[in-house]
Amino acid sequence: MTSHSDAPTTPTTPTAEAAVGAFATEAEALRADLVAVRRELHAAVEIGLDLPRTQEILLRELDGLGLEITRGASLSSVTAVLRGGRPGPVVLLRGDMDGLPIAEATGLPFAATSGAMHACGHDLHMAGVLGAVRLLAARRDELPGTVVFMFQPGEEGQAGGRVMIEEGVLDAAGERPVAAYAIHVDSATPQGQLVTREGPMMASANALRMTLHGTGGHAAFPQLGIDPVPVAAQLILAVQTFAARRLPATDQAVISITRLSSDSEASNVLAAAVHLEANIRTLSMATLDTVRDQLPALLAGIAEANGCRLETEFIASYPVTYNDPAETREVLAVLAELVGIDRVTRLAAPSMASEDFSYVLQEVPGALVFVGAAPSSGPMPLHSERAVFDDAVLPLQASVLAELAWRRLARGGQSA
Repeated sequence: MTSHSDAPTTPTTPTAEAAVGAFATEAEALRADLVAVRRELHAAVEIGLDLPRTQEILLRELDGLGLEITRGASLSSVTAVLRGGRPGPVVLLRGDMDGLPIAEATGLPFAATSGAMHACGHDLHMAGVLGAVRLLAARRDELPGTVVFMFQPGEEGQAGGRVMIEEGVLDAAGERPVAAYAIHVDSATPQGQLVTREGPMMASANALRMTLHGTGGHAAFPQLGIDPVPVAAQLILAVQTFAARRLPATDQAVISITRLSSDSEASNVLAAAVHLEANIRTLSMATLDTVRDQLPALLAGIAEANGCRLETEFIASYPVTYNDPAETREVLAVLAELVGIDRVTRLAAPSMASEDFSYVLQEVPGALVFVGAAPSSGPMPLHSERAVFDDAVLPLQASVLAELAWRRLARGGQSA
């Protein structure tokens, strides 16, 4: 990382024993650097899979640290491998890179002006992982294994994590990681609070696209045609009640109509077709299978009963983000030791939002942890044009990631 201060950034006693628990102090020495690069990344936000400016900043910050660096072939990803001086397994740390197509309205001096925005905190994610790189690289000789740093574009709906896996990120070190960790900031959680849970952490996200065909006609004579619009209203009501009547009350699912349009372009013309899309959030494959099998059949029956024809297409997207229970219990114990049990929360129920770190966790046991980054002005929702994150949390992010990687490497190949 380009130095932005004269603070020392290397330990005075580089021993394996000194590393355990010492990263927090060393991360504080990086605070000014981490904040500076986070704000640079925030202002230079890009969206999707092609993030050339973001990639350029990351490569600059990683230069000179003795890493094996690979760029993505079909996306602007960065994979950096740090090989320790002592034998041991491989651990992966992930930081996502992309922003959202939202015009920023925070009024921050480093606000983005391009019409895109880091409204989900990915700028902090990158800076936090960069901090972990610095902390671990400073102790390379004592590092008991190898760390793969995964900087991933396209988290916001483009499945960049899946693409990086297809391009070989999990094999970048020559052997598969024994564990993978990621931290996600939350602007609605008190600053410095760490939150995670065993098992399902976040929901899967899928979609059902529908085209409802009628016949169209003159708005003055609806009896002469088949108007699909009122039938679409029935479909919407059926979607909204499906989870409540087809799934157990203990089985969480959220199904929402998110898109609705017709092909009519005049107020006196009945539509011949209506296009709808439902967003489907579930926490298990069994529930998703029920929705995928039964919901289209139900809706097609309603359409047919009204003289219409329904075409459906199921769009698979992010799977459930599943925290390995054994690994997560170890993570919870480490977090409690580092920051105190009062700052660690075991989430009672999963979030119905989704995360494409789920693709990594399908292949490698590990955990996603949320860290509170609410500003002093009060909680802010993610994905808002006014979302503000307190970047004072960056040293905590960096030190927790470094600590989790070190502790897992120190355990060797044994499972948690």
